[in-house]
Amino acid sequence: MLEGSLKTEPHSRTVIGLNPVETPEGKFVLSSVVDITERKRIEAALRESEERFRLVANTAPVMIWMSGVDQLWTYFNRPWLEFTGRSLEAEMGKGWAEGVHPEDLRQYLDIYTKAFDQRESFQTEYRLRRYDGEYRWVFDSSVPRFNADGSFAGYIGSTIDVTERKMAEKALSMVSRRLIEAHEEERAWIARELHDDFVQRLVALKLNLETLRKGARTSVADLREGIGKAVQQVCNLSSDMQAISHRLHSSKLEYLGLAAAAAGHCRELSDQYKVQIDLHSENIPKDLSQEISLCIFRVLQEALQNAIKHSGSRRFQVSLSRTSNEIFLTVHDSGIGFDPVEAIKGRGLGLTSMKERLKLVDGELSIESQLRAGTTIHVRVPLTSRTRSARFGGMKLNCA
Repeated sequence: MLEGSLKTEPHSRTVIGLNPVETPEGKFVLSSVVDITERKRIEAALRESEERFRLVANTAPVMIWMSGVDQLWTYFNRPWLEFTGRSLEAEMGKGWAEGVHPEDLRQYLDIYTKAFDQRESFQTEYRLRRYDGEYRWVFDSSVPRFNADGSFAGYIGSTIDVTERKMAEKALSMVSRRLIEAHEEERAWIARELHDDFVQRLVALKLNLETLRKGARTSVADLREGIGKAVQQVCNLSSDMQAISHRLHSSKLEYLGLAAAAAGHCRELSDQYKVQIDLHSENIPKDLSQEISLCIFRVLQEALQNAIKHSGSRRFQVSLSRTSNEIFLTVHDSGIGFDPVEAIKGRGLGLTSMKERLKLVDGELSIESQLRAGTTIHVRVPLTSRTRSARFGGMKLNCA
């Protein structure tokens, strides 16, 4: 009988050896004993690594998925299942695709398949149905996986909800588009004013002066009358040009302060539109910071323009006041009123531009309005910026 060498080591470690085994026919054969300790250790390490991965994946603040070499998805972490409200079995394979928005699915699959074939990372956005049925925008970042021997193992991806970011980008894009439209409208208005009004009036002035120049036999009285008319035309042109300049940039605001600029603007609008604007100003310093002064003045301009254009009222009340640490502006009309929420959603820039301007100085805008019961706009701006000394000076054409 051939005896083999069977050896044991500490911790019951089995070593390769030969062992005689008797068969039913009475013959002896040799059997081998294989040491599987290392394999068992590797398997245990792999199980531990997988458990550690699942623990990390299930507690991560992102949705994680994995796919195999056949492009079918094989794993979803807990945040993914909680987001979709579906079971792991339902999502496995191609089940996850049922939650992708129909308009986004084909594009996503095309990107996924192309990256899969080329073993490349990819990033994309698509809409994924949440547990409550709402489609949410998600950002998916995925990379290929490889085994220890370098062979391709599939993909792993992380997905996060970016709906709020998409909404903010859309809102910013809309505001930018509206600002561009507003700039173009302003340029068109200036062009029309210059061409249809000022150019025509300058032509008329030129003709009057040509008539005076050629009138050799004109009496002194007629000459004085003609010159007087020409002077009045120049004064009217100057006044109207100052009004346009004031609309674009108020020199009164720069040199005389907010209260004086507001009073001048109210007078100009009253004369231009034949309406009554009652202004009450209290305790407004001339050296208020330029940033705050300009913001409140632009909001006042916008509020009055909107009220005159849309309210149907012919009388308006404006109040400017100051406490130790805040500036307040109110603009009130007794017109037809409106729905502030719907107005902000509309195409106009009015309320949107006012809100955006006030954000620059940490200000707040609130609106009280009811249909056929008038509108009051309230503005509050904290005095957080250092005041700036006002500068005085400038020139004015006297046409009294």
